[in-house]
Amino acid sequence: MINYPLRPLLVVEDSAEDFTALSRVFRKLALQNPVVRCEDGDQALAYLQGHGQAAGWPATLPALVLLDLNLPGIDGRTVLETLKKDPRLQALPVVVLSTSSSTRDVERCYQLGANGYLTKPIQYAALEDKLRLALQYWLEASELPQIT
Repeated sequence: MINYPLRPLLVVEDSAEDFTALSRVFRKLALQNPVVRCEDGDQALAYLQGHGQAAGWPATLPALVLLDLNLPGIDGRTVLETLKKDPRLQALPVVVLSTSSSTRDVERCYQLGANGYLTKPIQYAALEDKLRLALQYWLEASELPQIT
């Protein structure tokens, strides 16, 4: 059997506090995928549109993108729209992970092509439960496209 390296999980999150909480959950869940963080939309698009071209970035695209909406520079909505309009990247699963529970935001993200929308819970235990279920689905249960 050939052992393929696990594709990274991309977290697009500007808040150091939120990223620390997410990282803690990933460690507790024993996530095997490498985690790549982009702190704003510009950085996320640079990585995704130019993967394998910049030193220090993974040569493979992520298995899953967890995308915050309210980012400095290019916001998450624009990142999502750009990815879903790019024929090379449109099949990449993108799950919005936002503090916004606004019906307008949820509907707009799905219209732009989001594959899921998760509201960040305030309590750590609720965040852990939500991420455990989401990661089990996206990284273990579902068949992901092989995007190169």
